[in-house]
Amino acid sequence: MLQTIFWSVGVSRFALSDRLAFSKSKTNALVASLLDVGLLEETGLQDSTGGRRAETVQISTRLGVLIGVDLGATSLEVAILQPNMQVLARHTEPADVRAGPGVVLARVRALMGQLLQQCKLASKQVIGIGIGVPGPVDFESGQLVNPPLMPAWDSFSVRDYFKEEYAAPVFVDNDVNLMALGELWRLQHSLQNFLVIKVGTGIGCGIVCHGEVYRGANGSAGDVGHICVDTEGPRCHCGNLGCVEAMAAGPAIARMATQAAQDGQSPALAASLQERGTLTPEDVGQASRNGDAAANAIIQQVGAKIGQMLASVVNFFNPSHVFIGGGITRMGPLFLASVRQSVYQRSLALSTRHLEIQYTPLAEQAGLVGAGVLAMQETLKTWKGRP
Repeated sequence: MLQTIFWSVGVSRFALSDRLAFSKSKTNALVASLLDVGLLEETGLQDSTGGRRAETVQISTRLGVLIGVDLGATSLEVAILQPNMQVLARHTEPADVRAGPGVVLARVRALMGQLLQQCKLASKQVIGIGIGVPGPVDFESGQLVNPPLMPAWDSFSVRDYFKEEYAAPVFVDNDVNLMALGELWRLQHSLQNFLVIKVGTGIGCGIVCHGEVYRGANGSAGDVGHICVDTEGPRCHCGNLGCVEAMAAGPAIARMATQAAQDGQSPALAASLQERGTLTPEDVGQASRNGDAAANAIIQQVGAKIGQMLASVVNFFNPSHVFIGGGITRMGPLFLASVRQSVYQRSLALSTRHLEIQYTPLAEQAGLVGAGVLAMQETLKTWKGRP
């Protein structure tokens, strides 16, 4: 019942009875007991549909707070959230995961303390911590397994690192899985089979199958960045040739943009390079919006490669939706159009008949919301009827 209420974001007793296939009397008795012990709270009346207005309930905000951490390859974000995913405080800053867990997690721990202090809360009021990392995770142990972008983190226990300071359970997952959880929360399970693709420093995929995040046998499901799209392509940091990550992720886009600027193909990119010394996918997107032909060509090439990879995944999984997130979203509509064109050209007609491909509606908040959802969902499982 607690899980159903959590995922419903404010639900009436009648709706609960229907969703759980419980009798009205059983539902009322369970809700009353959970209200008595403080696990639930009433949130007001629903709009009338002609009869008596129903009272809605949700997980009690008085239980405590959650900490969500979204760790990317080049940035980190920490937030304090209520059980209903309302953000009380958040902080974002650049970071480099290659600095190792000691340096990065020390900063994360300091930010956790600062944000709790800002909210006038103590560490004992934290009921769950969710952390997303840019690499494969063994979900049961909470350890990273041979993460290509962060080799110094291999087998490091992020969970144990925070045990000394927080009694709350800590849950660690791949950052794209958390984006998928965030979208699942937004949709309230209205979609059962969809993909979330993150294109940033790397490329990953969160898989939602039958309304649940699918992690695979060892937590590496969705590692689509190392699908080969060109056997003659450049060598990837994983050791193989022509991985889509090596040809279409953020660093590859920056390299292509720099080359176009230095070769005189793009005055706009050349001006940005001279001004700041480096180029980003956002610079390419801005140049494209200003009509720069070289920037348009880069975006179309990148979109085609990612679409080529996605076509194989779409044919295999047959999702209803593909949501694309990460820094790539700043490149604008031409990238999305290029991905769609490539997917529709290469996929089977039946797989794409009702397929929708769009940017993630939660945008850059998807990972952080997903971290909070992970913390609350898994914390509820640990209670097992003993609040």
